[in-house]
Amino acid sequence: MSKLKLDELKRATVDEFKKQDKLPLTVVLDSVRSMHNVGSIFRTSDGFAVEQVFLCGITAQPPHREIEKTALGATQSIDWSYFENISDAISNLKEDGYHIIAIEQASNSVMLNEFNPPTNEK
Repeated sequence: MSKLKLDELKRATVDEFKKQDKLPLTVVLDSVRSMHNVGSIFRTSDGFAVEQVFLCGITAQPPHREIEKTALGATQSIDWSYFENISDAISNLKEDGYHIIAIEQASNSVMLNEFNPPTNEK
């Protein structure tokens, strides 16, 4: 088995990606300290074609070498915005008709593989 080259993946260009249909999902990161984790979220968001990423609080913002190390260019394809306060980001999403879901590791949380999101909602 060999790793596929980038051109073999038939990955969309940034312009093609911007024009394609997106998953009606916005990922919100609040005070994520690790820039590698931020880059990973950008890369994953690109892979799933999410609409946008909101960065809040002390979460680092592109461009930054440590974010790009894991994002591998996804900071150019994914639309993103920065909000100083997460409450402003959430208010913005509610005004746009988004259903808000929080992900956290807590004793009363639903396991991700058991979660069924509402259909036909952002």
